[in-house]
Amino acid sequence: MEQRKQKGQIKISFKTAIIFIILLVLLIAIILGVTFVIIQNNSKENAYQNSNNKENTCQNNNTREEVNQNMNSLSFDMIKKHSEDWMRMAKPIIYLYSEETSKIEVKLGLPEKITCSYPQYTNSGWKVQAEPNGDLVDLSTQRNLYSLYYESENVIPFKVEDTGFAVKGSDSAKFLEEKLAILGLTEREVEEFIIYWLPKLEKNNYNYIRFATPEEINKNMPLTIEPNPDTTIRVLMTFKGLNEPIDVKEQKLTTPERKGFVAVEWGGTEIQ
Repeated sequence: MEQRKQKGQIKISFKTAIIFIILLVLLIAIILGVTFVIIQNNSKENAYQNSNNKENTCQNNNTREEVNQNMNSLSFDMIKKHSEDWMRMAKPIIYLYSEETSKIEVKLGLPEKITCSYPQYTNSGWKVQAEPNGDLVDLSTQRNLYSLYYESENVIPFKVEDTGFAVKGSDSAKFLEEKLAILGLTEREVEEFIIYWLPKLEKNNYNYIRFATPEEINKNMPLTIEPNPDTTIRVLMTFKGLNEPIDVKEQKLTTPERKGFVAVEWGGTEIQ
């Protein structure tokens, strides 16, 4: 009788041990699972933060992201002085409207200043087939395009000048519709310009805006197109966000005549 009792006790203890081991294994699995999830989340967060800290590959590594917010409240003369320090690079795109299907070569005069381009800019420039409606074919890849795109470092130290426009941020779209039409852009070109730049302008209470002269644009990035266009229109908007408007003399703009083979370029640069 006593021997049976001892066997029963041994049997019960063995079952208890098995259950205990199973529970322990489950507990360890849960702890490891929770730890893995925490590590994964931290890794994702760190990766996200690191990616935010990296500069866009299509941007100049020397671009200053820190903007002195107090500059907006400075006097006009002080704004002019400090705005000479730095500006972000322009972001132009080029349209080509040939009179007939034509092979065209486009070269930028300061390729060493290019920070990004699409299609990829080479030492021999871009070679495309152009149609009268503006459609392009990149002859190196046979890809269909509607424009050529690049970013570059500015050569000219664009700054707040005595002439220009003080525009309320919420009025930016209406302002650009009017002024870009005067400068010779079509409604489609105006729309694409506004779509890109409007978010940057509307976030400011006011903006100082000035359109660079043809001489300034050509010096900032010389452009050669073969065969030579009958009409070349290059628009470069310079702007600076302001808390309050400033008094500037209104810039006079002229309207070019679009005829024959037309090449159009638009871009912009923010004065820091």
